[in-house]
Amino acid sequence: MDGTTADRLATEEPLELRLDGRVLTTTMRTPGDDVELAHGWLLAEGIISNGGDVRSAQFDLGVAGDDSMNVLDVSLAPGMDAPPPERERLTTTTSSCGICGTSALDAIAVSTRYPPHDDSSSMTSDVVVGLPDLLRADQYLFDQTGGTHGAGLATCDGSMIAVREDVGRHNAVDKVIGWAVIQNLMPLTGRALVLSGRAGFELVQKAAMAGIPVVVAVGAPTALAVEVANHTGITLVGFVRDRGANIYSRPDRIIGCAEVERGKTVEAKSDEQRGERAGDPFSPPESGTGGWQARESHVGGGCETTTWTGNPPPTGMAAGLRD
Repeated sequence: MDGTTADRLATEEPLELRLDGRVLTTTMRTPGDDVELAHGWLLAEGIISNGGDVRSAQFDLGVAGDDSMNVLDVSLAPGMDAPPPERERLTTTTSSCGICGTSALDAIAVSTRYPPHDDSSSMTSDVVVGLPDLLRADQYLFDQTGGTHGAGLATCDGSMIAVREDVGRHNAVDKVIGWAVIQNLMPLTGRALVLSGRAGFELVQKAAMAGIPVVVAVGAPTALAVEVANHTGITLVGFVRDRGANIYSRPDRIIGCAEVERGKTVEAKSDEQRGERAGDPFSPPESGTGGWQARESHVGGGCETTTWTGNPPPTGMAAGLRD
């Protein structure tokens, strides 16, 4: 015995996505569910809005060698306009990419056909904190390799309806949303997107384009992701683990946070601040952040929150959910 052992590794190969023969993008992905990936990517880019917008999606069998399943050519349905050449992404996508600026955020809000702002769906805090376990139970590739991200679609009563995995977190999201596109489930009102890791800008943007009102992530969100969530009306929940969570936007959708006024953004306390100080209002933000003042603090119902007067508080503030 030489002390070595076999190990299973996640597969990573390039997928070139074409539209009627023209290259749109190349992404590094785990092979499988590629047609779903294409539908999800096209939806996120605003090129399609439902499954009927795609006439066909076929692998290019004219490519020689092992790459024959790494080129996917999509044709749009009659009457659908192809994106202009400047929309092409000629570089290889290897990880989440982002954009900055108010105009870019406005573009997201305008371009989505399914704005989540008016979605009146709600979820209980118990459902929210249980979603990562439901996702993890269906991450079969992760069980074998430990090297994939997971993304799931769940109902507001806590049923997981679809899970997809990939070496790229953005690909996993495209695959699971693409599944919904093909199933003609758009828009995804009353659904939650569940993420096995952090919530970056691109993942929240994809949720907005699909009309998903709630995003639940095991890891942390980025500041830009919170900004996008606030801008598009998505309830963004992060650090969902150990029966706890932080809510970064639209906490009114989470039952158990009923004390929070609709549309208000709230700030979390650290664990050290809980207990005897739990009823105290938070200290005001530092000077230069706009002069927001803590108006009222609530504890109870499984959720600890503080509402603010004045303009919305700085990006990244959250409500704390704790059992």
